[in-house]
Amino acid sequence: MYERVFTIGGIEFNFGLTLLIVLGTILPLLDAYGHTPFGFLQTNLGINLGLQGFEKKVWDRMIFYFVIPIIVLLLFRQKPVEYGFGFGNWQEGLMWTAGSCIVMAVILWFVARSDAMNSYYGARANPVPWRLIYLTGVDLFSWEFIWRGFLLFGMARVLGVGPAIWLQAVPFAFMHLGKPELETMTTIFGGAAFGFVAWRTNSFVYPFLIHWFIASFTQLIAIGRF
Repeated sequence: MYERVFTIGGIEFNFGLTLLIVLGTILPLLDAYGHTPFGFLQTNLGINLGLQGFEKKVWDRMIFYFVIPIIVLLLFRQKPVEYGFGFGNWQEGLMWTAGSCIVMAVILWFVARSDAMNSYYGARANPVPWRLIYLTGVDLFSWEFIWRGFLLFGMARVLGVGPAIWLQAVPFAFMHLGKPELETMTTIFGGAAFGFVAWRTNSFVYPFLIHWFIASFTQLIAIGRF
């Protein structure tokens, strides 16, 4: 789909890149404005899956950020494996995952105890540790696929790897608005680092594992489990 070009007012646009940018903007906006696929099922089709609150939110995001991008790739005869779907270079991936988690555990041991982090996550984190870890994992799996899979590998085909690594981190950073300022201000760098790992390993799985650990550990500290 990246070979297709359309022209408006004498200006050429790459079809594939335009589609990525539009979806990478519209889908988070639908999420931010509270649109809910599971709510639609429950309200309009009478299908009640018993999902409430944040649990419904994370499964809505699974549709927005994972299912829809996968459907788009298949419709345009793109192979998901070429967008980081799979285990890729698993040996390097596990090295990055283990090293990153160890370093971040030390940093978070101190940073996550700040008043801002404790106040924010202490009021929002699920008090049951296993549910906290499960919901965080479901949520971040879809987040990592759309940014470190769908957008990163797609944009890299047109713009090159370096620009793609930084550009995919921009919407990711804006998704953190409303969270503690220190966390939000660092997400452009964290998102780029996740993109770097995804490209090196040819998989979004390892950034997902790192992100899952960081988010879960931060919340567990906030609710006093560490």
